[in-house]
Amino acid sequence: MTGIATVYAVFADEAEAARIGRAMVEAGLAACVNILPPCRSIYRWQGAIEEATEIPALFKTRADRAEALIAAIAAAHSYDVPAAIAWPIAAAHGPYESWVSQEVS
Repeated sequence: MTGIATVYAVFADEAEAARIGRAMVEAGLAACVNILPPCRSIYRWQGAIEEATEIPALFKTRADRAEALIAAIAAAHSYDVPAAIAWPIAAAHGPYESWVSQEVS
C-alpha cells in the first residue's frame, strides 16, 4: 500500500467541479484533480428514483489527508449529501507518489 489516495466525487456541473477542484489544490489538500466527462447517474433520493448528468472528478492526495479533503469538498459542494469517497492506492510510480506527498500539506 502507498501513502497516497484518490478521492472520487461527483458534481452538478463542470463549473462546480472546476471551482472546488481548484480550491482543493490551492488549499494544499489535493496535488491534482482530474475532471472527467459527464456521466449519467441513477439513484434513489428521498424515496424517488432520480436521474441526472453529473461531472465526476478524481482528486489525488496523501492518504492521511483524505478525510480532510472529503470534508472540505462536502463543505463547498452544492448537494445536501455529496458523494465523496477515498480509494487507497495499492501501487504507484515512485516519483509520482513522492510528488503527490510533497504537494499536499
